[in-house]
Amino acid sequence: MLYQTPALSDEDLRVLDELDTMRASLRYQLAEPHRWTGQLRRTLIARAIQGSNSIEGYQVTLDDAAAAVAGEDPVETSPQTWDVITGYRDALTYVQQLARSQEFTWQHMLMNSLHFMMLRHDLAKWPGRFRPGDIHVDEAHTGRRVYTGPDADDVPALIAELIDWLADGEPETPLLVRASMAHLNLVKIHPWRDGNGRMSRCLHTLVLARDGVLAPEFSSIEEWLGAGRNTYAYYDVLGEVGGPAWSPDNDTGKWVRFCLGAHHQQAQLVRQRIDQAAQLWELLDTWVRRNGLPERVVSALHLASAGGRVRRTIFQRDEGLTDDQATRDLRALVRAGMLEQRGQTRGRYYLAAPALRDLAAPALIPKEITDPYRL
Repeated sequence: MLYQTPALSDEDLRVLDELDTMRASLRYQLAEPHRWTGQLRRTLIARAIQGSNSIEGYQVTLDDAAAAVAGEDPVETSPQTWDVITGYRDALTYVQQLARSQEFTWQHMLMNSLHFMMLRHDLAKWPGRFRPGDIHVDEAHTGRRVYTGPDADDVPALIAELIDWLADGEPETPLLVRASMAHLNLVKIHPWRDGNGRMSRCLHTLVLARDGVLAPEFSSIEEWLGAGRNTYAYYDVLGEVGGPAWSPDNDTGKWVRFCLGAHHQQAQLVRQRIDQAAQLWELLDTWVRRNGLPERVVSALHLASAGGRVRRTIFQRDEGLTDDQATRDLRALVRAGMLEQRGQTRGRYYLAAPALRDLAAPALIPKEITDPYRL
């Protein structure tokens, strides 16, 4: 028996209606291609990678996470952490492909394949294979035992039940609720030696990706879950709803409300970033035209003004340039006082200069993100 989907309250249904409206609006905004969309997608994937791994104690800067998405080498991340980051990147990349797969089917080897991608750097953790024995979760700073997973002998049957539910169970249940329940059940089954939290968050994203309303990077709540106090709230609600051991009779209403609130707030943030990206591109495009520079440099300014590091190789790939063209463009932006160079040779990158930050500031004013359950 799995943890059961709760009855939804009137407040849950209101939040779901608002989310449906927001997701439809985001889909409409993204239907028409824009030159800034690619950068936004890459940044959202990077934030998901950064957020989900930070929950497990693997810290990576947003710039290095974005480098992983682009297939570049890190600047600050250790080799051990980089293995974890690139493994998770590969799993999310596979989720993006599965979103469009016509031959897709839910099966346990799909789960094990995603797990192998994440953990393949450490064979001692049995990547792609269920755990052979008992498993416990202890609180990192106290050592206190907070959860004991079901017996290893029960894992195959529980996963089989979850797979059947994903394929055919509760088709009338709202998608965001189904994704939340898949997340809860997988993390509580805890079928692997390591990586169970990351896999559960990845499954959450995959359930949404299969819906096809939005690309996975616009649906994921991994960034939100990895942000500051949200991580503590995430652990608290998992502990309260899931119990100290496998307890599928527990009421899961609080978990679903937590996830719906997370989706609502992440959707607000994504919508804000889309609006900011459009306004920012327009500001920068106007400045570039006035200063007689090629239009293609807007993408470099756009990334830098949003706080990112501009690497020549990524700028070159984004704009389809030669080495010399990309180098000349970036040097021109340095001479114009819009970028500042850091590092040398292969470690060289560019940051926004004060003039660029001042130019971009009107487009980057943040709006308040509100909890829909506290209205």
